[in-house]
Amino acid sequence: MLERSAPSSPFVADMSMRIERHADAYGESITEFLAQPHGLRRRATEQPLLDLFTRHTEAVVATYDPPGIRRAGDSLVFGHIYAPALHRPAGPDPQAVPVNQLLAALIAAEVEFRGPLRLSRTQNRLLAEAYERLGRPLVQAGLPGHAALAYRRAGSLYRIDEDTDAEDRCGLALARARRQAQPQAWRRLGGLVPDLVCGYGYRPFRMLWFVVFQLLVFTGAVALRAEQPVAVTVYQVLMNYLNPLGIGDTDHLRVGGRAVFVTEAYTGAVTMSVFFALLVRRWFRL
Repeated sequence: MLERSAPSSPFVADMSMRIERHADAYGESITEFLAQPHGLRRRATEQPLLDLFTRHTEAVVATYDPPGIRRAGDSLVFGHIYAPALHRPAGPDPQAVPVNQLLAALIAAEVEFRGPLRLSRTQNRLLAEAYERLGRPLVQAGLPGHAALAYRRAGSLYRIDEDTDAEDRCGLALARARRQAQPQAWRRLGGLVPDLVCGYGYRPFRMLWFVVFQLLVFTGAVALRAEQPVAVTVYQVLMNYLNPLGIGDTDHLRVGGRAVFVTEAYTGAVTMSVFFALLVRRWFRL
């Protein structure tokens, strides 16, 4: 839980003011970007803004030379900056947190992440939670590219903490944020398919629903080309999906029926191979 305390020293107060000044200056560029017409903004990329964000962050990091800061327990130096952005009112309203507060919190997190102070395991965990919780409001504010940066940092910190579930959660959120940040509509739509099918590999069991959908489609296609009871057709489709049928098993089909079974066999082989590969990765964390 991030604390809401005030700056613990004059140095922290001075660094906090620098972070807020840079956040305000950077926020002007963000405001111009968000003020563009929706169609034009969707075709733009956040990369120039992220390059500018890096320069603002480096300007703060260059002056971050803490004179032996005393921290109460395992707390974060800039917890008072994160608090307004993370302890926001409930609800989906993206305006619940001003964009400048989100940017100040993101710059502060980058300063702690890249600064000279070595973080303990607890501090790594707190900083990972701060990054992760910044991701959603950044997406809501129309800055998925910045959210991707936050999720990437969170995932790397969770990896240090050996929390694989949290790392996978951030990996999925990172992939979704990257898809939303794509300027081309066809890439956003194309990236939606692996999300729905398997959650970009982080939700492999979703593929079982995709398998069921495939079996229903092939059952209907074979039923239109076969002259036999439906129960037999269902049995053959289920068997062919994992073990292709022989020539003698398809004599009852009309023209095009064997092509359906061949297509199903190849589709089943590819789908199940991907499914088991993702399952092994999830079980053994390859």
